[in-house]
Amino acid sequence: MNDDDLPAVLPTLLPRLWRFALRLTQNQHDAEDLVQRACVRALERRSQLQPGTSTLSWLFSIVHSTWMNELRARSIRGRGSMDWQDEEIEAFADPSAHNPEIDLMHRQVINAVEALPDAQRVVMVLVAIEGLSYREAAEVLDVPIGTVMSRLSRARLTIGQQFGVQSSSAARKGESI
Repeated sequence: MNDDDLPAVLPTLLPRLWRFALRLTQNQHDAEDLVQRACVRALERRSQLQPGTSTLSWLFSIVHSTWMNELRARSIRGRGSMDWQDEEIEAFADPSAHNPEIDLMHRQVINAVEALPDAQRVVMVLVAIEGLSYREAAEVLDVPIGTVMSRLSRARLTIGQQFGVQSSSAARKGESI
């Protein structure tokens, strides 16, 4: 893809960008603002999109860096973001699932991911939800690939502990993690 294709491709990527932004910001209004600012920045700087670079990864990187800048500005201003609202959590549950057990499971998984430290949560969203490779996630976050692997491993371990999942070595020993 070349930089002239970006305006045509961008609308198809908006749902994934918004979903990622919502996970970063944990607030619907902030997510909408973040996606808007990131899209404007991407369109203004579309000449910086290198041939062979994944457009989605490049856009995730812009969303992430824009959010990090916003967090720095907020810390200077002394403001914080608000917590998730129930309506926002329900937006991620399967609308065709009318089974209360499945709805409860979705809520528990979302709560477990949201309880992760920011660095682990962002990696989990990029790799497990958005399907980026470790290398792509490392590029988006501008960290070494080993850092992505480490954060993802700790995130999975933390979530597993919340759901009573044992690691294979602990299971062989009859221990819980």
